Amino acid sequence: MVDQNQDTKPQDIEANEPVNGTAQADTGIHPEQAPDSYDATEGQPDGLVKKLQDELAEAKDKYIRLYSEFDNFRRRTAKEKLEMIQSAGEQTLKTLLPVLDDFERAEKSFDKNQKEHEGFFLIQSKLKKIIEQQGVKEMSIEKGSDFNADLHDAITQLPAPDESLKGKIMDVVEKGYFLNDKVIRHAKVVVGS
Repeated sequence: MVDQNQDTKPQDIEANEPVNGTAQADTGIHPEQAPDSYDATEGQPDGLVKKLQDELAEAKDKYIRLYSEFDNFRRRTAKEKLEMIQSAGEQTLKTLLPVLDDFERAEKSFDKNQKEHEGFFLIQSKLKKIIEQQGVKEMSIEKGSDFNADLHDAITQLPAPDESLKGKIMDVVEKGYFLNDKVIRHAKVVVGS
């Protein structure tokens, strides 16, 4: 007979002690009771695979976004560098334009047939060539052409002698210039009203 006072409690049996001749794992699951797939987080291997696939997809997404941002940064930087190189001398060229204007005003006051002004015309043509080699182009503005606020500055309006000249350019006071298709100086014009 078994003595009723002698109860064996489950705490008295150690976890690694064989029970009925088989070892019991720390989890308390017998090998024959283990599921087909195993997940350390949820006890299901499908959950682990899904979790890893989600993490991989997230990492790929981050990588693609980062690569995209870097590629955009690289393109933007290259574009800014090209623009900087193209317009590096813009300020210097802008300061030379009034000198070119002075040459043109002086040219109008000279008699071109006089030999004594040959040096002046030589210097003027040399300055024009240097400025053109740097990418500066003069705006070609015809009298009677349409006023364009992106290219022209209207310094005054005069009554148009003809109805067809209303809102049109009547006179060019100061020439405008482009530097690589960018306006570096707007043309100062008189507009008919």
